[in-house]
Amino acid sequence: MKKLVLFIMMIFGLVMVLGEAFASETPEEVLKAVVKIRAVVPLEAHTASTLGTEREGHGILIDSKGLILTTGYLILESEFIEVTGPGGEKTNAVFVGYDHATGLGLLRAQEPLKVEPMKLGDSSKLQEGDPVIVAGFGGMESAIGARVITRKEFTGSWEYILEDAIYTSPPYASFGGAALIGSDGRLLGVGSLFTTLAIQGLGALPCNVFIPIDFLPPILEDLQTIGRPQKPARPWLGINAEEAHGRVFIARVTKGGPAEEAGLQPGDLILKVNGKPVEGLADFYRKLWALGDAGVEVMLSILKGTEIQGLSLRSGDRYQFLQLKPKKTV
Repeated sequence: MKKLVLFIMMIFGLVMVLGEAFASETPEEVLKAVVKIRAVVPLEAHTASTLGTEREGHGILIDSKGLILTTGYLILESEFIEVTGPGGEKTNAVFVGYDHATGLGLLRAQEPLKVEPMKLGDSSKLQEGDPVIVAGFGGMESAIGARVITRKEFTGSWEYILEDAIYTSPPYASFGGAALIGSDGRLLGVGSLFTTLAIQGLGALPCNVFIPIDFLPPILEDLQTIGRPQKPARPWLGINAEEAHGRVFIARVTKGGPAEEAGLQPGDLILKVNGKPVEGLADFYRKLWALGDAGVEVMLSILKGTEIQGLSLRSGDRYQFLQLKPKKTV
């Protein structure tokens, strides 16, 4: 019982006084680099039905030329982006790049924000129990203390695996694009989503998932110059899949995607990929991606109702399918 009480205090207590959180700079100055993002997406965009046509969240200024890092789904397929700086000043921004593998997105403000960029930290050193600050646009009033609950893989329904994801609690309600900041005032991660973790003795613990900042440097130049990582795209089917008791079933099929064209439907169970049994959602993705690059032929064994069927489809390239219009400048 004593350990349980201490654990609850660690998670839900305010872990530090914000005014003492940063070693080298005042927190007010550091938090000015967190801006507000508003993006408008056309009705005909593929992601409009699932992510909406008007999206709001946060971003972090990371260089002196207006480059802003955020979670990519906020700006994916956008036709208009507006950024609000710490003084309430607004400026238009352009989509720069997106990485499907990590979920990171870049945009660039068209007018100077007159704010000191946030320095990048080293997320590899972040461990379970470490104190952090989670901050959205709005300065000190929009920042909370939190702790790292765990570092582990996150598997998403949208053909996505985030390696070594950072899980923090208590959860931050406006998590999209929020900054995860270390005690030295450096950026350690970008807010991606809300989820729950099963904790022994506590049950389902609400928390956020952050994309580690260490994923950015290897792809930063590519995102700025060509709008995406230069490496070949993974095979993509155009489905949302879920896992229940180790079985993988299709929850949604993307209109116009490879899966819809091949006749896959919600409720279909995926049993095998190229003759290899599927053992959970992450295993399904890895077996799919191991087949080669986008465009490779995929053989699936599907359970439709009570009938097992073999189905062949050509995988797609998600970068070509979605409406990505990067501004190719460094």
